[in-house]
Amino acid sequence: MAASPTPGGGLGAILAAGDRDYLVRNSGEQVKISSIEGDTVAIYFSASWCPPCQRFTPKLIEAYKELTSNGKSFEVIFVSGDQDEEAFNAYFAKMPWLAVPFSDSEGRKSLDERFDVNGIPHLVFLDAKTGEVLTDEGVEFVSEYGIEAYPFTTERINELKEQEKAAKDNQTIHSVLATPNRNYVISNTGEKVPIVDLEGKYVGICFVVNSYPPVEEFTPVLAKIYAKLKEVGEKFEVVAVSLDSDEESFNNSFSSMPWLAIPHGDKMCQKLVSYFELSDLPTLVLIGPDGKTLSSNIADIINEHGLDAWEGFPFNAEKLEILAEKAKAKAASQTLESLLVTGDVDFVIGKDGAKVPVAELVGKTVLLYFSAKWCGPCRACCCPSWVRVRGRRLQEGLGSVCVVCVPCQLRRV
Repeated sequence: MAASPTPGGGLGAILAAGDRDYLVRNSGEQVKISSIEGDTVAIYFSASWCPPCQRFTPKLIEAYKELTSNGKSFEVIFVSGDQDEEAFNAYFAKMPWLAVPFSDSEGRKSLDERFDVNGIPHLVFLDAKTGEVLTDEGVEFVSEYGIEAYPFTTERINELKEQEKAAKDNQTIHSVLATPNRNYVISNTGEKVPIVDLEGKYVGICFVVNSYPPVEEFTPVLAKIYAKLKEVGEKFEVVAVSLDSDEESFNNSFSSMPWLAIPHGDKMCQKLVSYFELSDLPTLVLIGPDGKTLSSNIADIINEHGLDAWEGFPFNAEKLEILAEKAKAKAASQTLESLLVTGDVDFVIGKDGAKVPVAELVGKTVLLYFSAKWCGPCRACCCPSWVRVRGRRLQEGLGSVCVVCVPCQLRRV
């Protein structure tokens, strides 16, 4: 939001409550509000039980330490949303800044109302001298720009957005992947691969999160397409961008991937989330040989066409039209056997455990029911719904219907 004045002005009017004119450190030390030094002050609304807060707090701690070690005039004040003091103390112990005392529940509630906090994490930046709100989009700004957003004014954010636009207009594979301190990506063996080796190639920027079912389903298919394109001599490479907070989790998943990656924890990973406006997973951005973005996400094409998607490379309009025609022809030639028979497995299982040849179902109306045991709506819907469908069809003289249950392999999120 645009900067706006805060009624009453000054930090004292905002942070003091009743007889309390101080904040606290996690050591228990009381710090007078009047002694706070900093041109910019952030009020951080957070709680230990909140997963998004757990992910964001380490980023804010890192930014705080970098800014203060670089001599920037900056302070953070934590306003807890925890329900008990033990949880507050354990969470606050990890933080290097100040907090409104947990005991002052009325003061914390007043700040929630004053800054219209409807969800957490919520980070409000203030001009420490005037109490003016610089922005209430602090979480987004720190996540997207880190310390580059300092002093977190609207003018600075607009400046960064202009720089980002200019970078996109003059994009190269180096501007996408490199940093001032790193001109390489890594293989799954830890080998450093110079980014210059990717020049003149098609590069897929693949955003990954370990143990996220849609990504787990997508990655093996992409690996087979990757291998096929390599086999036929296409100049194609994939660079993984890990959004995992846990390095061990990243290492475990990356060890089975045949491609390259930006090192885990590299700040470029989070920058690319903002740069490519990531909104969904899986996402596979396609960069052309000239370093320009050809597609913001070809994951949908791969999900739609599966292994056949490799024939659509490099996924331009002409190749996509060919893919669509092949998919249309494949659908026209579809048979029950092509859907249900795999190798020697040419049967389904009846409710009594007996093998029912797929050939016996040919000519009947067959419904494929994708379901999972852990899914409550699936359990509620299954029997009653199919009984109603069967009864309705018989009443209308359409004959019975055969339901084939296809167990869903996706794990519960």
